[in-house]
Amino acid sequence: MSSQSVEHLFGFLLNDISRLMRTQFDNRARDLGLTRSQWRVLVFLARSEGINQSGLAELIEVDRMTLGRMVDRLEAAGWVERRPDASDRRAYCLFITESARPVLGKMIVLANDVQEGALEGLSKDERETLRGLLTAIMSNLSTRQSADEADEEGAPRLARFGGSSD
Repeated sequence: MSSQSVEHLFGFLLNDISRLMRTQFDNRARDLGLTRSQWRVLVFLARSEGINQSGLAELIEVDRMTLGRMVDRLEAAGWVERRPDASDRRAYCLFITESARPVLGKMIVLANDVQEGALEGLSKDERETLRGLLTAIMSNLSTRQSADEADEEGAPRLARFGGSSD
């Protein structure tokens, strides 16, 4: 291994920063009555109102059953509404209720405050540079993931026992 310690490896550093920010957010958000999971559902739903549960589960990378339970709780609290999907009788489209919007607004203020604390001491130029670098890294990883997925789809499948391709 190189002279870099594990604590200074890029992925570990990003993970630790993310964990610390989530912890600070959670500690400060308790008074608003939402868990971080519920907050994520609301944020993604605010960006994609009218999406069905399967689509939202895919967006936030949780299985449909888990999302269904979260939506059940949010619906019982009056923050999410299910409406029949006009194109699929078995599905429902999800919408944020008017009573959820003020809570969502408070959560966004809180998230911005936690972010400000994390970026404290960085100049405006340093913040923009950091944002640009992180965006470039995300783009690199997304491009590679798309290429890897395309390679997997195009790869010949081996026969179950014979080892030859289909």
